[in-house]
Amino acid sequence: MYQRILIATDGSKLSDKAVKDGLELAAQCGASVVALKVVPRYPRSYFEGGLPVDLSDVRHIEKQWTDAAQAEVDGVKIQGQALGVNVKPVVAKSDLVAEALISAAKKHKCDLIVMASHGRKGIKRLLLGSETQHVLTHSHIPVLVLR
Repeated sequence: MYQRILIATDGSKLSDKAVKDGLELAAQCGASVVALKVVPRYPRSYFEGGLPVDLSDVRHIEKQWTDAAQAEVDGVKIQGQALGVNVKPVVAKSDLVAEALISAAKKHKCDLIVMASHGRKGIKRLLLGSETQHVLTHSHIPVLVLR
């Protein structure tokens, strides 16, 4: 059925459920998994939504975010090992989450994207998430959206 499944995570409870379900699907199909977390870049100017900060502070903050993301996808790898699923943990840096997901799926030759229906963003939690909607409308790879 599926050979390689990209599972997107953002650390939310709903995303954790999608990870669990995606890993179980991979175990049933005998598929390998690419576990992906997209890390945004720190806003570098007032106009980007941040306060002006020293560049070394920005590098430090971005490293903290990347390290936390790496720990998260490494956790997915451990969960996958418990199910007998080979998981490749990947952290991508991009402000364009949906584009990064689609690009990673193509790069790693995935034949399915598994993701939660929405992330952790305010009122958007009530609707289909904007990143999920973007992936659904722009991906040529099948997408499994979990709630």
